[in-house]
Amino acid sequence: MSEFKQFNFKDEVFQGIDAMGYEKPTPIQIEAIPAIMEGKDVLGCAQTGTGKTAAFLLPILNRLCDKDIEGDKIYTMIIVPTRELALQIDQQLEGFGYFMNLSFISVYGGGDSSTWEQQKTALVMGAEIVIATPGRLLSHLALGYVDLSHLECLILDEADRMLDMGFYDDIMTIIKLLPKKRQNLLFSATMPSRIRTMAKTILKNPVQIDIAASKPADGAIQGVYMLEEQQKLDKIVELFSKDEVAGAIVFASSKIRVKEINSALKKLKLSVAAIHSDLDQKEREQVMRDFKNRKLQILVATDIISRGIDVEGLDLIINYDVPRDPEDYIHRIGRTARAEKSGVALTFVSKKDIGGLKKIERFLGKQLFKIPSGS
Repeated sequence: MSEFKQFNFKDEVFQGIDAMGYEKPTPIQIEAIPAIMEGKDVLGCAQTGTGKTAAFLLPILNRLCDKDIEGDKIYTMIIVPTRELALQIDQQLEGFGYFMNLSFISVYGGGDSSTWEQQKTALVMGAEIVIATPGRLLSHLALGYVDLSHLECLILDEADRMLDMGFYDDIMTIIKLLPKKRQNLLFSATMPSRIRTMAKTILKNPVQIDIAASKPADGAIQGVYMLEEQQKLDKIVELFSKDEVAGAIVFASSKIRVKEINSALKKLKLSVAAIHSDLDQKEREQVMRDFKNRKLQILVATDIISRGIDVEGLDLIINYDVPRDPEDYIHRIGRTARAEKSGVALTFVSKKDIGGLKKIERFLGKQLFKIPSGS
């Protein structure tokens, strides 16, 4: 923790850092934290797993530590694309803010009427930090009981994914309801032109930070299997029959494929579960808890969790289907080779996927290793 001393955080924040087991700041934290503490707008680009969540949470918590908090006010709004990312940030807030008397709430869709009422109560009574998905936040705002007039900081996390999911209009609608005088932080794993265009609309003279954008972690060993479509399921079974892995995710393009893979791996008596849109919110949360707590060995998933889930120590990622976009490839394989450890990322490529593979290779600036058949 000693290397975090350079930031001159309040004691309560240092206690949280210590409790979370953080020892030294990452590059994105070193660059972003001072700028945020100075009240500047920030445009940050950093790949998955570089520590950008802590890069904005720590200075925000430090500021609130120093503030004469009024219990019915919302001071910070974090907008995220998915409920999974909202829950991840919520968990980090719980750890970093453990020694602070602050309230925060995650606002996202799914759940039952009691979930809505809990969110409404927290929004009405005031939570110093609100983490929200755009659609659910707008639903609450439309009913007129959310007071955002005291908001001091807006954070957009995984901005590229929010645009991919069609949230641009929702985000701009929310922004029109916020005080004009505020700090704005925009973080994105990739920085396409439309993100830069949105940033110009929202941010004022931002500090721009670019940390290893769109680059897989150095420890990720990448390989490709050239297969016919009908060979993919057999190859999955073969791979998991050969070697035991501590933690693995298999990404597939549809929930039908996810269910097929899950069923095939269960027949091997492996500890495996699937996560897809047919599961309700509680079921999805339980699967993710079990996987993060190592009660499950393998997770089979659609792209719903390809970004924003921080699961440490995965040693294998399999792309059952080639991702639609090169950026999605980066985020899928970003689940492995964390914290300077090594990991393996395998991609199954059929004839229809060759064009997608070439796009990924152009994006990476290199050809991926083609694993000989029979290996």
